[in-house]
Amino acid sequence: MTPVFLDGYALSLIGILAGILILSGWVKQIVKGYQTKSLKDVSRYLMSLIAAGAALWLVYGAEVQDWYIIGTNLTAIILMAVVLAMKRRYDGGGGGAPPGGPPPGRLRGGSATKE
Repeated sequence: MTPVFLDGYALSLIGILAGILILSGWVKQIVKGYQTKSLKDVSRYLMSLIAAGAALWLVYGAEVQDWYIIGTNLTAIILMAVVLAMKRRYDGGGGGAPPGGPPPGRLRGGSATKE
């Protein structure tokens, strides 16, 4: 189906702008998380749903061979993986002690000895 109002150049420009707008939110979140060393306000559930949606859009983009859809969603998945890795590191989701806590095997104010 041929678009009625927009030519190929205009559609390409819209695709590029849409990708920039969608991805800029993730970049801002990464910068803020790096500065504060906390991503407690970021929902893993929400990010998982968005990642699943981006993966499906990636499959769709590959099927219709639309490089704007492919590029935007591949980049979104990469940025979400970065945010999830930062969340795991900064918020203690990766096992061990959370930031600021005692190292594994040690207790505050003493050692971890079994009696």
